[in-house]
Amino acid sequence: MHWKSPKSLRQKNRRSKSKFKAMMIVFFDIRGIVYVHWVPEGQTVNQPYYIEVLTALRERVRRRRPDLWKTKSWKIHQDNAPAHSALSVKSALKGTRFESVEAVKAKATDVLNQLTEADFQHYFLQFKSRMEQCRDRNY
Repeated sequence: MHWKSPKSLRQKNRRSKSKFKAMMIVFFDIRGIVYVHWVPEGQTVNQPYYIEVLTALRERVRRRRPDLWKTKSWKIHQDNAPAHSALSVKSALKGTRFESVEAVKAKATDVLNQLTEADFQHYFLQFKSRMEQCRDRNY
């Protein structure tokens, strides 16, 4: 290790630009993945497009979670956190270079399929704790 003065210039690592972009929208509950939607390359996720995604989600909940559908006891929490900065995503994809969108989809699907019901339950317990802290602090 060597010390640098605050005035010394930092070298920036050059990153190569991605050949393509891939975005997926994932809906899950305490039991696991409910719906995964891959956004076509070049598609802007605007209001009309997202309404189409939510319509597909509604149908998927009806088929995959009939108990929640019948009792109308399902709700959506919209999380606007940037998915690319999630630690789990960074660690799963760190150092990986993909040659195609299909390769990205395959790897992401593999990572999602490795999550267990216990993983989702752990997430929801953490989520509940954070929401209670926000409530208690009047956020």
